[in-house]
Amino acid sequence: MAISFHDLSKMTRTARDQLLKRAEADLTEFEEKVKPIIHAVRHEGDAAVARFARQFDKAPVEADALAATEADFARAEKTLDPKVKEALAFMATNIRKFHEDQKPEEMWFHEIRPGVFAGDRTTAIPSVACYIPRGKGAFPSSVLMQSIPAHVAGVKEICIITPPGPDGHIDDATLVAARMAGVSRVFKAGGAQGIAAVAYGTATIPKCAKVVGPGSPWVGAAKRLCSHVIDVGTPAGPSELIVLADDTADGRLAGLDLIIESEHGPDSSAFLVTWSRKVAEDAMQAIPEFWKQMGEQRVAYSSAVLGGPMGGIVLARDEAEAIAFCNDYAPEHLGVHSDEPFQYLGRLENAGEILLGRHTPPTLGNFTIGVNHVLPTSGWAKTGSPLTVHDFMKRTSVAYVTAKGYPELARHGEVIARYEGFDGHANAVSETRARLLRTNK
Repeated sequence: MAISFHDLSKMTRTARDQLLKRAEADLTEFEEKVKPIIHAVRHEGDAAVARFARQFDKAPVEADALAATEADFARAEKTLDPKVKEALAFMATNIRKFHEDQKPEEMWFHEIRPGVFAGDRTTAIPSVACYIPRGKGAFPSSVLMQSIPAHVAGVKEICIITPPGPDGHIDDATLVAARMAGVSRVFKAGGAQGIAAVAYGTATIPKCAKVVGPGSPWVGAAKRLCSHVIDVGTPAGPSELIVLADDTADGRLAGLDLIIESEHGPDSSAFLVTWSRKVAEDAMQAIPEFWKQMGEQRVAYSSAVLGGPMGGIVLARDEAEAIAFCNDYAPEHLGVHSDEPFQYLGRLENAGEILLGRHTPPTLGNFTIGVNHVLPTSGWAKTGSPLTVHDFMKRTSVAYVTAKGYPELARHGEVIARYEGFDGHANAVSETRARLLRTNK
């Protein structure tokens, strides 16, 4: 299982640009397949959601049993491994603390000019659906990462949609995590049918103002097609990681971390970027040894990524070239291996998250630090941000102008309105208004 080696000093600009590409599928094909699913859910509701669960998830689900019951939550609490519950509780505490600190003040109001006041009022969105995938496993961590910030933000109606397992049940850890996050409404609704259900609403599943969370191309296509009726947020695609390592780094540790995101699936991407040939060689030697400690499926995913065009070792000429590559790539996760990692922070401009030092592997960012692991992918880190409480809140501008502050603003406002040809705008701040205001004294 060879590991790809990319020497930037020997690559053309075109070849370098190829390294920046992601495994984004063209969703056109999926959109055509998803259209009839959305149509069916919109017109048939619960019956269609259940039918597609039986068809796609191979799960025995009926239309009158889409919602998790109290018995389901009780079973999950009873059967889930106590160590898993303890770890989820630890994770939940840190996530809640981080996002509480992140929450903006409810309102600010400043005097912009004498007698002119303006500010922002921040309030929660009315409802949100958190999509929890289940294609390659169960992900209770995503339940906490999505639901807790929504709860902290003050969203009144939070629900979870997730594919049922082959037994027709919702994953136990997902239910336990939902309760920890303060969510009691969990539905067996995965894939495109789940997105359609929360976009349009059914008898059982509520219509929501927004849906968050990553998913398959079917989910991505459904979000795109439903985006005119529900806010679908920033796209979240396959996992990405760059480990930036200088000549003080341990190549073995860099290689160990490189495997983390590469094991998500063959469509992930993971690069070790360094200007130290020794670090690169040490990582290449260590990675196969680490694979021996993993299960067959995860090794297959990781080796496909690290041995393909979207992963492996990138050797730069120098520090500047390495940092430039990282910024051009704009990875979801960016780990910095160095004795002095903070020296690079000011020059690292584009990343969903930056994990500094050899004691901060992506595993901790994904699970236990408290920062959110729902991050922008596919280069969206150049303009997008991690999932935060802000994604569950909206700002409303608030303004108040006094009699003292009005004349100056009106004079300039009338000039601009006349220039742009808006007679009504101009008249509203002209002598006509001044005359009416005088009569109201």
